[in-house]
Amino acid sequence: MFGELQSALIGGKINKVYEPSNNEVILGIYSQGKNYALLCNISSNSYRFHLTTTSKPNPLNAPNFCMLLRKHLIGCRIRAISMSSLERIVTMELEGYNELNDLLPKTLVIELMGKHSNMILLNENGKIIDSLRHLDILSGSLRDILPTHDYVLPSSEKSDFAATSKEEFIKIVQAQSIAKSISDTFTGISYTFVSSLLSSMNIVEESINKENLSILYDTMQELLSNLGSKNVTCVSVPQNDYSLLPISHEEDLQTNFFLDDFYSKKEKQEAVVTYRNELLKLVLTAVKKISKKLSNINSKLKECENMEQYRIYGELITSHLYEIDANRNLESITLQNYYDENKEIVIPLDSSISVSYNAKKFFKKYHKLKNTLEIVTEQKLETEKELDYLESIVYELENANSVSELDEIYQEICENGIFKVNAKANVKKNKVNKRKVHDEYEPIVYTIDGFLFYVGKNNKQNDYITTKLGKNEDLWFHTQEIRGSHCLLKCNGQKVKDSTILACAQIAAFHSKGKLSSNVPVDYCFSKYVKKPSNSKPGMVIYTNQKTLYVEPKIPNK
Repeated sequence: MFGELQSALIGGKINKVYEPSNNEVILGIYSQGKNYALLCNISSNSYRFHLTTTSKPNPLNAPNFCMLLRKHLIGCRIRAISMSSLERIVTMELEGYNELNDLLPKTLVIELMGKHSNMILLNENGKIIDSLRHLDILSGSLRDILPTHDYVLPSSEKSDFAATSKEEFIKIVQAQSIAKSISDTFTGISYTFVSSLLSSMNIVEESINKENLSILYDTMQELLSNLGSKNVTCVSVPQNDYSLLPISHEEDLQTNFFLDDFYSKKEKQEAVVTYRNELLKLVLTAVKKISKKLSNINSKLKECENMEQYRIYGELITSHLYEIDANRNLESITLQNYYDENKEIVIPLDSSISVSYNAKKFFKKYHKLKNTLEIVTEQKLETEKELDYLESIVYELENANSVSELDEIYQEICENGIFKVNAKANVKKNKVNKRKVHDEYEPIVYTIDGFLFYVGKNNKQNDYITTKLGKNEDLWFHTQEIRGSHCLLKCNGQKVKDSTILACAQIAAFHSKGKLSSNVPVDYCFSKYVKKPSNSKPGMVIYTNQKTLYVEPKIPNK
């Protein structure tokens, strides 16, 4: 990679400096008639140094370190880019003019060492001007990385592979696991690199011998001596990682742009996961609130189960008042129950009031519970609808694969009164609220036997497909009593074959919670039989005249 950087950037002039995040700096460099962007990232899980073509948003106000770099680096030319052996420490030697028009050298050091990574600017005397991270011994660091201090290289107990003889190498490796012993012993060599190299050479640890180790040593020496040339290629390996292999290529800056693509994809995936988790937290808070409300409603309904018993108590006491002293205070009374073949029933009473007042109390409780039953029954239906809607949001979030899809879901959340979206919400407003959401929905589209088949990715798209896109004679699909997407086959007035309907049902089943099942019921009917009740939640519809197919979830090969 350094060979690529040296050929592209040596002699180039730094004309821009950006700091998109706390762990990232981008240098704009004009070299050999071209503009390059050199990215330095010192985050603990994505530390790297390479050219990039990926644009990133910048803060409105430049951070202090960014302003300092602009002051010292803009206008400087790159004299050299080097790396000491295989240490992950990059040194950029620069030169530029100061305020007195004196030509002064400066050095930019990028240390890529996991959580200890840093970016440090040195003056002509090797003293630290400033760094992206300030570290000191009192805080547990092994070095002081502070302004005006002398810069000291980090120490390492690992060996230099280039300075190790073949005999020493074989002796070290034979005593332990190959990949682990090499990565633990030598500087700048990772477990992934050794494992992928062994795999490409068809060497397994169970059959290791001195001959294999000798070949491995020679291959590693040759590969490392060719770093930066077109005889070494950066490739993807299992476990979402990458490695260098001795494979020739013709592409300029292959390693740099491989890393750029690899980490851009990784950052997009991480952004989706982070965004999704923030929205899920918002939804699950609402789920917890609605579930608690439903639990309270069920408790009230359970109280109403004894409603008729209180009415019977009141009627029995009233009908037997002529037999008893209505003004007496009793703890209980035994009467014949004409509702149950005149069997005797013991009625508990409040001894602090008379028998007649107990009868009135029973009637009052009966009427109260009767009114409560009417109210909470309606409340339960509404609450269950809200809970069902929240489950549809969770399903949407689980199946969203991009930030734009999550934006549409967030917009739906903001428009719904169930959610409390305010300044205290954990969703990052600078990332979400200012993001442009498409005016036109973009559902998934399949072509089935010449017909277009639309699949909604969220509730808003489901409503759009069902109420706007669908015409009377189009076919509408949805899994039966299973959470899933609304699907629409545009028939254009033509007759549709049974095989086409079956293929559409399989796709509808695939875009549902039943996608891992082998026999999923899918309802379908003409769009004219699908109605959206007024004031219903997004994605909620009712339909009639449907037919049902039991299918295996499947999507067509692309």
